[in-house]
Amino acid sequence: MSQDGRFEPRRPGVDYGVLDELTGYALRRAQIRMTEAFDARLGPEGITTQRFSALVLIEANPGLKQTRLAALMGIARSGALAIVDALAAQDLIERRPAPGDRRAQALHLTDQGRARLPQIMRLVREHDRDLTQGFSPEEIAVLRALLERIRT
Repeated sequence: MSQDGRFEPRRPGVDYGVLDELTGYALRRAQIRMTEAFDARLGPEGITTQRFSALVLIEANPGLKQTRLAALMGIARSGALAIVDALAAQDLIERRPAPGDRRAQALHLTDQGRARLPQIMRLVREHDRDLTQGFSPEEIAVLRALLERIRT
């Protein structure tokens, strides 16, 4: 961490050995920097990267069940529960009984969630533009396409 608490991906005088050859390590360094920038911009709104992803998925798929949200986000059900609890506490989403399944709850944006989401999206788009300001539109398209090709 730097003196201001931000992650420093490269420190002078440090030999990073094989790490400099690993794509995964480079992606992780970029992800840390991106998350820090996201948190700086959207933290005051109470929005994290995961909360934003959940909001977008719920908005686009009204009635989404919490277990399905977890699967779509690639996280544990307990992680989805924490995200849903946080968004509900902010009055951005609400739980309703799921039709046909008394045990499940369907997730929906609240009126406040629908009102705030456009502003949140604007901030996220600004964040994304700031991160890629040194890239041409063509380079951004290539980067996204290459990232999609990464397999596990």
